[in-house]
Amino acid sequence: MTEHVDVLIVGAGLSGIGAAYRLQERAPGKTYAVLEQRDAIGGTWDLFRYPGVRSDSDMYTLSFPFEPWTHPKAIADGDDIRHYLETTAAKHGIADRIRFGRRVTTAEWSSDDATWTVTSTVKDGSTEVVTASFLYLCSGYYSYEEGYTPDFPGLEDFEGEVVHPQFWPEDLDHAGKKVVVIGSGATAVTLLPSMAKDAEKVTMLQRTPTYVLSQPGSDPVANAARKVLPAGLVHRVARLRYAVMTVGFYMFCRAFPRASRSILLGLTGRSMPGVDRDSLTPPYKPWDQRLCVVPGGDLYQAVRAGKAEIVTDRITELTPKGVALASGEHLDADIVVTATGLKLVALGQIDVSIDGTKVNPHELYTYKGQMFSGVPNLAWCVGYTNASWTLRADLTWKYVADYLNHLDAKGYAYGIPDPDADFGHDARLLDLSSGYIARADELLPKSGARTPWKVRQNWFLDSWDARRTDLDEDMVWVRRADLPATRSGVA
Repeated sequence: MTEHVDVLIVGAGLSGIGAAYRLQERAPGKTYAVLEQRDAIGGTWDLFRYPGVRSDSDMYTLSFPFEPWTHPKAIADGDDIRHYLETTAAKHGIADRIRFGRRVTTAEWSSDDATWTVTSTVKDGSTEVVTASFLYLCSGYYSYEEGYTPDFPGLEDFEGEVVHPQFWPEDLDHAGKKVVVIGSGATAVTLLPSMAKDAEKVTMLQRTPTYVLSQPGSDPVANAARKVLPAGLVHRVARLRYAVMTVGFYMFCRAFPRASRSILLGLTGRSMPGVDRDSLTPPYKPWDQRLCVVPGGDLYQAVRAGKAEIVTDRITELTPKGVALASGEHLDADIVVTATGLKLVALGQIDVSIDGTKVNPHELYTYKGQMFSGVPNLAWCVGYTNASWTLRADLTWKYVADYLNHLDAKGYAYGIPDPDADFGHDARLLDLSSGYIARADELLPKSGARTPWKVRQNWFLDSWDARRTDLDEDMVWVRRADLPATRSGVA
């Protein structure tokens, strides 16, 4: 017989573990299972293994509110984050609910049965089917199988090694070699100082500069406080403090772009004297694209030491020995790293259908940042772009548990965010102008212009709304007693 659970969670990374915990905490009577396509816990932090991989936001807001972050580092390495996730999942009994090596391919909703039928491909080539009353997609919004690499002319002629950070070879040796890192985002500014420790020279080749802000790698106040105060209390206070600083600075940047631009460029210019100012000056306003955080100014230190450089130019072609630029310059390279971004996907690349009709994600409007117009009993965990992922994720984890309790309390079988509601004008799900988001414009679900359909990047407002949310707002409910199977006496 096909197994049935109340909630099926897809993904065993940060989002899936947090969703499972909140389900156990707030709806303890619900059965659940977690399907994970990889062989280990961690999601992003299990996939990315490039040198120096680390969080790009503080760990007090990126870690779970219910499991204190006690490591001395506030900006943590990938290994430390992965260990934290594994430990948390084991401690709370979540690890026992995870089924590895399951790649979910289809999810089919039946209104008559109020049930999702979910099919997975198992690593041995077989298929597995699980049914669930609620489907929770916690696998993020980028492809694990494919990164984004532009079509560089001459790529096949390059005699060295070409590597995408998403698929870093375990045996790649960059010691004593010349490395060109193509890109200017969080991955590139992480790779530059890390690889510069052993490489002959590392060049970050950027088409467009990014705003960079140095942040202490550790928090001496929190580390000292843990010696005399409970870890949970220290964590809660630090989490609130970092959330206020992060979201507050974002709001300042958006309200006063000229002042924030002057501050950011001034700090970067003083940290990297001698670097061409054009290489430090983005053509857009702060937070039109994601701001990059560097712990302890390690990027600046690598450049000042002469082990690394930043070049702003356009690629003409890859040659057998390196990269030819539009300016006529040539960058010699033994290794080229294409830190050129991610490939975004919608709904975990799962073929979703409702009563036999396939769902086009781009035609959907996002409801309360997590559910979708016309789609019953399904949520998708998506974090903030301007702050730690977990700040919004925790709001969605709690909402889903409360939603499930609401179903039981009212005798509902399922709810549907009203497909005929007033959404207002269309807006992007992710409010940034970054290339990886622009490339997914015709793929991702949309945001509306009014609540509860507007996807905001504001933790303050979302937290306030979460405390007084109306579970019936713009929802269409179907009672369990009204299901065809129930009326016919089958159920």
